Amino acid sequence: MPSQRAALYRVSASGPADVSGVEALFENGLDPKTVVAVLGKTEGNGCVNDFTRGYATSTFETLFARHGVTGASIVMSGGTEGALSPHWTIFCRDTVEANPERSLAIGVSRTPDMEPEKLGRRGQIELVADGVREAMADAGIGNADDVHFVQIKCPLLTLSRVAETEARGETTVTRDTLKSMGFSRGASALGVAVALGEIDLEEIADKDICNRLDFYSGRASTSAGVELADHEIIVLGMSDSWSGPLAIDHAVMKDAIDTASVRTAQQRLAEGKLVAVLAKAEPDPTGKVRGRRHTMLDDSDISATRHARAFVGGVLAGLFGMTDIYVSGGAEHQGPPGGGPVAIIVERATNP
Repeated sequence: MPSQRAALYRVSASGPADVSGVEALFENGLDPKTVVAVLGKTEGNGCVNDFTRGYATSTFETLFARHGVTGASIVMSGGTEGALSPHWTIFCRDTVEANPERSLAIGVSRTPDMEPEKLGRRGQIELVADGVREAMADAGIGNADDVHFVQIKCPLLTLSRVAETEARGETTVTRDTLKSMGFSRGASALGVAVALGEIDLEEIADKDICNRLDFYSGRASTSAGVELADHEIIVLGMSDSWSGPLAIDHAVMKDAIDTASVRTAQQRLAEGKLVAVLAKAEPDPTGKVRGRRHTMLDDSDISATRHARAFVGGVLAGLFGMTDIYVSGGAEHQGPPGGGPVAIIVERATNP
């Protein structure tokens, strides 16, 4: 009987315009129209003016248009500090003649464009929560417990967006464009938490966003960028209605060196070929990691999120023996303070 089946490819990139590896996949038989999402790590600074994200997005849009791909989510995260490798993770799904079994499921959605005055406020939380539910339905995942990772690309504020908002008599949560990235990531993460039943929406007030750090999702990964005004949402989980060898599980790192939680999640997947690792990272806001002082928050030359990406990227690279890991910085409400979610995807030797 027919079922949905996921496929995943990790492709190296020599720069934000290098999609030759993806083109090679198409030439070697991958049907471009099965592509539903791309997660990319580009080598920009990951801040407001990181145009490598938009450059890469535009390059993929051109590639997809040439091959007739429509509706694919393109999520670019800037920052490959340390030895993290720029790369693309290509998610595909297709209908096959195979009995359904418990396997990786992928769902995508896109919200309407958001008014800048909603950014970092409950309006953004509600918008994202609706989008996550839509992506879950697209994946055929009915139980929130089966969701293991939700990747969101969310907008940020620019001075022109702030000015446009104020001209309409509205206000924005901040006029600081860099701080707006944190507010957008945080509100988006809380939207995931609401959709997955981790937090009740009625418990959250505007003032809690980026302040109540005990409010968080253990499965959200959000990244803000200047290249969009809406939210691109990718839900990854397990579903009994899908088939194939791919499986996913997740851990929530308690701090930046919590490899024990990650190892436990890896063991739950039993033996299997490692396909991808997706993670969030942020500097511990207390200024310490297990009682020892860190200086990430004191460096006025390099953003603390860049330090955190390099640090957590190194920890995970040493654990998994690979550097093309998707590590996104800025983990407001994404895991406990100083920690963050980590998803592991493997290809099982035999299907369950």
